[in-house]
Amino acid sequence: MEQKARKVDIELGEKESEGIYSNLALITHTPSEFIIDFARVLPGLAKAKVYARIVMTPQHAKLLENALSENIRKYENRHGKIKVAGPEEKDIGFQVPKT
Repeated sequence: MEQKARKVDIELGEKESEGIYSNLALITHTPSEFIIDFARVLPGLAKAKVYARIVMTPQHAKLLENALSENIRKYENRHGKIKVAGPEEKDIGFQVPKT
């Protein structure tokens, strides 16, 4: 059985359209959800503030991962490889936790 594409109208409020800058993401999970806190940290400060929290199901987190991977691939095909900062800047920015 063929599924028809469903059209969804997206509404973007004025405040949301400004966006929020984040250079730190804190990700935790439970068996039923992923929680992503988007924060901003500045060099030399020992404190960061969370500006947005997104809670989603594991399935939606996986779909987000796929969408980000696809968009990064498209970006790099058009603009070149994205360079990630070296170890001298390891205390700031998005990082994978050490286990």
